[in-house]
Amino acid sequence: MSDTFKELKTIGTDNPDFYEEDKLITETGVSFRDRVTNIDKQGKRIWVYPKKPKGKFHQWRVVTSIILIAVLVILPFIKINGNPFVLLDILQRKFIIFGVVFWPQDFHIFALSFLALVVFVVLFTAVYGRIWCGWACPQTIFMEMVFRKIEYWIEGDYKQQIELDKTPMDGNKFLKRFAKHSIFIILSFLIANLFLSYIIGIDHLGLMVSEGPFEHFATFAAVVLFSGAFYFVFAWFREQACTYVCPYGRLQSVLIDKNTIVVGYDYKRGEIREKFKKSRSAEAGDCIDCGACVRVCPTGIDIRNGTQLECVNCTACIDACDEVMDKVNRPRKLIKYASMENLEKGTKFKLTPRLMVYTTILVVLLGIVTYLMTTRSEVEATFLKAKGSTFQYTDDNHIANIYTLTIINKTFNKMDIHLKLLDMPGTIKIIGDKKLSVGAGGIVDATILVELNRNDVKGTRNNIQIGVYNGDVLIQKASTGFTGPVPGMR
Repeated sequence: MSDTFKELKTIGTDNPDFYEEDKLITETGVSFRDRVTNIDKQGKRIWVYPKKPKGKFHQWRVVTSIILIAVLVILPFIKINGNPFVLLDILQRKFIIFGVVFWPQDFHIFALSFLALVVFVVLFTAVYGRIWCGWACPQTIFMEMVFRKIEYWIEGDYKQQIELDKTPMDGNKFLKRFAKHSIFIILSFLIANLFLSYIIGIDHLGLMVSEGPFEHFATFAAVVLFSGAFYFVFAWFREQACTYVCPYGRLQSVLIDKNTIVVGYDYKRGEIREKFKKSRSAEAGDCIDCGACVRVCPTGIDIRNGTQLECVNCTACIDACDEVMDKVNRPRKLIKYASMENLEKGTKFKLTPRLMVYTTILVVLLGIVTYLMTTRSEVEATFLKAKGSTFQYTDDNHIANIYTLTIINKTFNKMDIHLKLLDMPGTIKIIGDKKLSVGAGGIVDATILVELNRNDVKGTRNNIQIGVYNGDVLIQKASTGFTGPVPGMR
């Protein structure tokens, strides 16, 4: 008996470490489920013990995760001209994206950007399935690449974890559990503070830390609350966040079709499943029913039953299956990235009418958002005729109109505003001698009087252009109407 045969003979559904739920599926031939894989018939949770993954795809996922975590940690420390590179201050409704500040007045840009993001998610999912979930989702990255790695390091691989759970509490078990959960709590607290730095800024966070929690008790309590939430998710709730809470898995049933690229099992090549042994039947497929793909799955599913809502496209089953195929001298990619159309007919990816429509909508939305971003001014000045007012004659042969003025400063700096007529002679007076000084992100309202020479007023409706200056710098040109008398009137 070869070493390969000895090794693979012990891997199968008769192995006590194989999930009971998978035994049921294999022994009865059931392919359709009436419940998720981590819930038993009595409605109790089945704890998932995934085997430690390894392989080409896992190595790439590790590299990707390191890069994304590094970016997440570094971004709050990056500044441009003393201002954060990224800030999502929900409380003050102030958002800084790549050094550009956005205020509530830019809500229309955010609304369109969010709509474009939704269309992008729909388009991306329709083409590539749930690659986001397996490769870039913060829940998956922190769970599988941080917390799960620590668990493997302290408690061992899945077999050791199962045995540890079965043994009564003793010194060894207590020490391992205490070490694991202590690290989990510390990491959860650090993650909560990291996300807080995106809301209040890293400098403000550092100040609050130096001053102590009692000086900022409300914020400290919020951090503790979120730390508890993170600890609960990563220490206990785990894959249930993807299965029950995240709507993405539910939505994929309407977003994907036969042309969507998913992690799929090549059933034409793999069936009929038969255990690995010296003599296999002529009808046997390449799948030796070893269960390796199930043991590494972080959500506990059997990918051989097709695309399921629990699948996050993490590719652990691909690596596990490729390793087994190497051992039995069969080609790799029994489980692979492929569309159902590709698995059934061997056809290549094609652009469907639905994808063309999604792409067109996305391009249009991105074009509109890009235009709004590039034409967005640093200050927004609005001139409106005062309600119920009409033109007035002045003693010095002039005609006056009264306007209400609103100026919004969208920059980080204070502005000292003054106004000037650009296309004709005249004067602009601020009623009440109010100074137009606007702080960073501030708004100022004023009432102004615009006077024009009577000879320059042509008819009842005239267009005038007003320059808005910050010091000597022209920052905006605003057009408005000027009302005059009917020709021939005095």
